[in-house]
Amino acid sequence: MAKIIDGKAISAAIRQEISAEVEKIKQEKGVVPGLAVIIVGEDPASQVYVRNKKKDCDETGINSIVHALPENTTEEELLALVHKLNNDDSVHGIIVQLPLPKHLDSDLIINNIDVNKDVDAFHPYNVGKIMIGDYELLPCTPAGVMALLERSNIEVSGKNCVVIGRSNIVGKPQAMMLLHKNGTVTVCHSKTKNLDEICRSADILVVAIGRAKYVTGDMIKEGAVVIDVGMCRDENGKLCGDVDYESAEKKASYITPVPGGVGPMTRVMLLQNTLSAAKKKLK
Repeated sequence: MAKIIDGKAISAAIRQEISAEVEKIKQEKGVVPGLAVIIVGEDPASQVYVRNKKKDCDETGINSIVHALPENTTEEELLALVHKLNNDDSVHGIIVQLPLPKHLDSDLIINNIDVNKDVDAFHPYNVGKIMIGDYELLPCTPAGVMALLERSNIEVSGKNCVVIGRSNIVGKPQAMMLLHKNGTVTVCHSKTKNLDEICRSADILVVAIGRAKYVTGDMIKEGAVVIDVGMCRDENGKLCGDVDYESAEKKASYITPVPGGVGPMTRVMLLQNTLSAAKKKLK
């Protein structure tokens, strides 16, 4: 039976550490780390995410500034706001909540965020920094996965690591981060042949494809560490991951649940990035 990697408990511990550091910066430097969140339109899921981010900031003492713009906001108006925030010394981190309405070019907007305030780490400059291993800001979900492994005392060096999924937000940066920790990394995707066989070679298996219960216990090596990044709904509408938890936990040595695994870590890593950006500016 696998040991559960409790993302709620680990993220709570990191949140406490962040709170202490934020308070220290306030006392010693008179500076409050600030996170600006831009949301355009009325997408219900995006609004929930933004509310959660504000709540997280409030709990850790980070100043949260939410800019809620109407659906019909023009590209020029959005860019003007981004540039204004780039030049605002009280703002240390900027995120633009995705997806944006279709008439707005997400890449153009992200590419105009100051790279030192790009706390989602989506700007090509920061993506390039991750590639060469010289990074300060990391995409929140893969950074959260690495923190889960580290705080669970799971060694990556020398291990066969398999990442299923090659998205720019999770799969690709995840592979690079595991590589920087001396893992031997294989990236699988929809065109991969012999996927089951490759999965069974993994000491550490990270699944990020958005397909409910896709990876089953017979695809998992005995004693493997299984990290489920998925957030799906099963046939009964119940929240589940990309891994069939019931069959996988019988084979794995460690496993993340859904919910309560990677999700809370993604949220806390945004706070960590905001704190890191503030500390860099203070230097």
